Amino acid sequence: MSPPLEKTIKDWMNLNMRNSLGNFMRFAREKNYSLPQLSALIHLSQNEECNISGLGTEFGVTNAAVSQLLEKMVQQGLVHRSEDPQDRRNKVLVLTEEGNKIANEGMIERHKWLSDLINILTEEEKDHVDSALRLLIDKAALLDDPKSQSES
Repeated sequence: MSPPLEKTIKDWMNLNMRNSLGNFMRFAREKNYSLPQLSALIHLSQNEECNISGLGTEFGVTNAAVSQLLEKMVQQGLVHRSEDPQDRRNKVLVLTEEGNKIANEGMIERHKWLSDLINILTEEEKDHVDSALRLLIDKAALLDDPKSQSES
């Protein structure tokens, strides 16, 4: 990667993380939730079929740690936990209406600065940024798929 492009992308990533994570952390503090709680709520809102081991794998923690986190969220009325009818050893996790509301609000706050940024771009700038980002997304997808790399 050419040094100017690498620096530009790193600068963008740093700006994106600072603003996105900053808004997310502020929202968590205001609502009195931990970052793992909000992250779990958002993950559950985006994945209809999710269980304790799936969350553990997603966040790189033990099933016991996920269970402890979820117990508090069940008590707060954010998550409903029930037995899987196919396998009673597994628990099915579903957001409550309140849990879904908090997850949605968290995502809106996390992306708020991005909406503000898009609003100050001209239509031509939006088209240029869209094209460049689509190119990066397509190329990044190749890195995620080793099979497509060997075909290139």
